Amino acid sequence: MAAVQDSLGPVDPPLDCPDCPRLVALRDELKSVHPDWHNAPVPSFGASTPRLLVIGLAPGMKGANCTGRPFTGDYAGDLLYKTMIDFGFARGTYLARPDDGLQLVDAMITNAVRCLPPQNKPTGAEIKTCRPYLLSTLSANPSIKAVLALGRIAHETFLTALGQRRAAFPFAHCAEHALPGTGLTLFDSYHCSRYNTNTGRLTEEMFRDVFEKIRAHIP
Repeated sequence: MAAVQDSLGPVDPPLDCPDCPRLVALRDELKSVHPDWHNAPVPSFGASTPRLLVIGLAPGMKGANCTGRPFTGDYAGDLLYKTMIDFGFARGTYLARPDDGLQLVDAMITNAVRCLPPQNKPTGAEIKTCRPYLLSTLSANPSIKAVLALGRIAHETFLTALGQRRAAFPFAHCAEHALPGTGLTLFDSYHCSRYNTNTGRLTEEMFRDVFEKIRAHIP
């Protein structure tokens, strides 16, 4: 399947993207063990004219790497999609599979790194290699007005991609940053992972607080 193009280049990497040897090796290993999984770069998922872009770090092994749709198949998706439905950024029923018919409304979800990294930890070089796809996603969707970064690394990666100084916009849960010269407002949240919710670092109420601010920004 050919990647969609915009003026800066492909919005999503090809399914056989060779650019990060470590990630390719893991993909190939998993293809032999789980040939029915997606096991490829995960494309963005969303509406045709999104105003909200949600950015995670990378696909989860049994989530997007398995299903081929961001945040689909693991606990993080349970909380994310439930909250997006509650705030009108999605409609339908989330069943943790890509054929559940769920639709995003005025929103798009992507990852800073499109392939599964070992131990869910991409290297700095891998993040940099995948950065053009993030920039192309933004360029191809000029309707985006708000960006939600799930976790500190996604926050810092996004700022670096836009050439913004990280020190000027420190990560903090429920923070809101107007990014000069971009027309974008960056919102921060702790990642909606099972670890963060099990330890109490992120509660459902805290996550909803972030979406309350986003919805106020995008009426």
